[in-house]
Amino acid sequence: MLLARGHHATQWGLQPSARLPARYDVRLLLTRRNAYDVSRAGVATVDVRTLRDRLPRGIPGDLAAIALRDRYLNIDEHLQGVDIVHSEELSLWFSADLARRKRHFGYRLVITVWETIPMLDAYRNAHARRYRRRTLEAADLYLATTERAARALRLEGVPEDRISVAYPGVDVDRFALARDGAPSPEAHVVISPGRLEWQKGHHDVLRAIAAIKRGLIITEGEVAERLRLLIVGNGPEEDRLRRHAAELGIGDAVEIKSVPYEEMPSLYARASAMVLASLPSSACALHPGDIPRCFWEEQFGLVLVEGLAAGLPLIVSDSGAIPEVVGDSADLFAPGDWMGLARRLAEGPLAQPPGTRRDPPPGRVRMFSSEAASERIAEGYERVLELAPREVPTSSL
Repeated sequence: MLLARGHHATQWGLQPSARLPARYDVRLLLTRRNAYDVSRAGVATVDVRTLRDRLPRGIPGDLAAIALRDRYLNIDEHLQGVDIVHSEELSLWFSADLARRKRHFGYRLVITVWETIPMLDAYRNAHARRYRRRTLEAADLYLATTERAARALRLEGVPEDRISVAYPGVDVDRFALARDGAPSPEAHVVISPGRLEWQKGHHDVLRAIAAIKRGLIITEGEVAERLRLLIVGNGPEEDRLRRHAAELGIGDAVEIKSVPYEEMPSLYARASAMVLASLPSSACALHPGDIPRCFWEEQFGLVLVEGLAAGLPLIVSDSGAIPEVVGDSADLFAPGDWMGLARRLAEGPLAQPPGTRRDPPPGRVRMFSSEAASERIAEGYERVLELAPREVPTSSL
């Protein structure tokens, strides 16, 4: 089994694959420009080169890789004798590249799909349309990470018999340590985890905290005065978020940092609530010289499962697949409604002693464990191995 994740393989995303039964020889195609450290993921790696590796670092190289169509270089030796190649998404370069090579090597192609918006061709750029066509022609099975993603695949034209819902998972036992025996913090800390990008909504969390601290929302005693916000992640919005916190007058109450994945349970242990304020990007922006791109809403949110396992009260927006993931285990607010978020915080976790935990629904936590996710992947592998590989039309080569 070969896993392909382009330049974005992650330690947390590989957890279920690391737990697959020993009968599967699983290896990851690891590029030199992979954005994350996966040395502790527990999956064997195969070092491969891509076109992107030959280009300069930074935005100029990224743009050149898009224009020239990134692809794997000299990987034929690694594809010999492979039974299954497991890639991600319909219209990404690495899925299309491996779909193109499938005709020659004869492996089965499995595609994990997180995308919840059925964009088809009309809302994809020229490269993505070509990649989508190649992947649709070649893939044997699609593992949708949510029912919402499965519905999007049906509208993309994927037959029902080639779709299976396979929820991802995390090491829930590790995050349960933040619930069992964790010392109670002295003051309320709200944690907002996620990459520091506009669509993750951290700026709305800042506004909600400022509304509480300025008395727009009334809280008891010294709750507002002592309240702190911890934003965990890195990304292009960090400087702007720091400036916004300062101009809202809450800079001293906000900490923004990135930590190794192994340290996340200890951060949850000192928090009173988790917020995921994701914003859909479906209002569109004009891509220069091309079509509008309405391309993102929250596709799952693995931090939600971590928070559930840790027993944290969850206050989350209803963007994309979030309601499906949390069920009735979280308080929802409309994306962008920072006053609604502030009220839910004040009336919920901030009205309780700091560090108060909720008993997570055990069935939901188990469903999203890495063990259960591994079982779902293995079932997909067994299913696809019983099928004859789908022929790839010569026109797509």
